[in-house]
Amino acid sequence: MALAIFDLDETLIHGDCATLWSEQMGRLGWVDAVPFMQRNNELMDAYSQGRLRMEEYMTFSLEPMAGRTPEEVEHLVGPWVEDCIEPIIFSDACTAIAAHRKAGDRILVISASGTHLVKPIAERLGIDEVLGIELEVKNGVYTGNTVGTLTYREGKITRLMEWLDEHEENLEGASFYSDSRNDLPLLLKVDHPHAVNPDPVLREHAEKAGWPIHHWK
Repeated sequence: MALAIFDLDETLIHGDCATLWSEQMGRLGWVDAVPFMQRNNELMDAYSQGRLRMEEYMTFSLEPMAGRTPEEVEHLVGPWVEDCIEPIIFSDACTAIAAHRKAGDRILVISASGTHLVKPIAERLGIDEVLGIELEVKNGVYTGNTVGTLTYREGKITRLMEWLDEHEENLEGASFYSDSRNDLPLLLKVDHPHAVNPDPVLREHAEKAGWPIHHWK
């Protein structure tokens, strides 16, 4: 049994769940939608260029949730996943997950999005184990802050190493699927890196390294 690790946004789903949730917060009236989405898109452009400070994005994107309970957010995220996320799950991703499951591999999603989104999306894919950005809760409500190492770039490796120790696992024979240049540090750590609908930087690296390049739909 080996690990099969999947990025989430633009890898398992055709979109970015944090951006889609930002749009949903606009529909809920939690934010002034037009300026909020303008800023969101500016930050996501920086992400796609590999120059985003994830701390800045999380401070921005979590502010509308500050003071709300996890139960309130969970109650709203569930129907949103059904309506907005399920239609954009790549069917090829489901096929890949099923193949790893048939092989007896342990499946893990590791994402630079918040766990309030990553967990319910992964559950819809039949995946129970996830690593994402943890949100701080105090006195029963979200503070708008994060906790611990962010699962972004090298932070994914840090969190994964902690997870491996905790679960007495290792990376022998592990696979990792991602679309993003930001995941090159982790892609370089596994035995079987896979580029999925890769951005230009990742595509170039994958072609030079001879990695499999998948065009999931």
